[in-house]
Amino acid sequence: MRAIVYTKYGPPDVLQLKEVEKPIPKDHEVLIRVCAAVVTAADSAMRKGEPFIGQFFTGLGSPKMKILGCELAGEIEGTGKDVKRFKAGDRIFASTNTLGAYAEYVCLPDDGAMATKPANMTYGESVAVCDGAMTALPFLRDEGKIQSGQKILIIGASGSVGTFAVQLGKYFGAEVTAVCSAADQELAKSLGADSVIDYKKEDFAKSGQIYDIIFDAVGKSSFSHCKDSLKQRGIYLTTVPSLAIFPQMLWTSLFSRKKAVFTATGLRSSSEKTKDLVFLKELIEVGKIRSVIDRSYPLEQIAEAHRYVEQGHKKGSVVITLE
Repeated sequence: MRAIVYTKYGPPDVLQLKEVEKPIPKDHEVLIRVCAAVVTAADSAMRKGEPFIGQFFTGLGSPKMKILGCELAGEIEGTGKDVKRFKAGDRIFASTNTLGAYAEYVCLPDDGAMATKPANMTYGESVAVCDGAMTALPFLRDEGKIQSGQKILIIGASGSVGTFAVQLGKYFGAEVTAVCSAADQELAKSLGADSVIDYKKEDFAKSGQIYDIIFDAVGKSSFSHCKDSLKQRGIYLTTVPSLAIFPQMLWTSLFSRKKAVFTATGLRSSSEKTKDLVFLKELIEVGKIRSVIDRSYPLEQIAEAHRYVEQGHKKGSVVITLE
């Protein structure tokens, strides 16, 4: 089968299209023909081996896992003898903790983070849900405890996480203010944002508005910059860990009514992720949320896709198609 392999850390050109052995499912695994994957900022960081501390997990000096990609959508082609949840022909979307989605086939455990994909979405649209919505949902619902009638601010509202955060904020009944560039304002409004701030022209922290939740979906702000814009008992959420956020999390948990929160949503259990996939599928099929796809690339153009993502200006998700 064809797969994108990298044997050293570096720029996008370290990603090479190669023929590798097709996996064989074990007794408790399903064999999936991958139809779509997605390029995330995390994929880019792992490819570069940055930050260095991450190499303690991905491999010191060179990558242990040679095929990147954590999110996929595709069709189950075969199953091990002990598989109960799925059968050949099922169309699924999934998040994998073992990487490997940049390939034509991958094996995943039957009890992995996997569900039948939304009937009204393509494979590409479905894999975008695994990318952005699976981060936005636990941040807003579980960490932010979002409630109807609250005011929330979403920084990076046009990105893969932000586009879903806007829609989920509206689904939960919040008043949503989106922060993005002028070029992306119409997109944010089309997703349901009640108001939009052009970050190049206005600093939301100086507007005098205060919010119940400030969700930094791209890691471009800080708790220090945002805290005066939070209500008492307000919550600052960030998807990107920094040297500052961990002591702030500890300090605010002990001494402040305003909280700073970061959580590694990708490390949640497979059962939790599966429940979220099913929940999101139901919302999609009744028209409550949709995916935003910026660009799609064939597998052989994966390096170009990485280069585009690294520019930091994508709208929604960048999808890799294998259909």
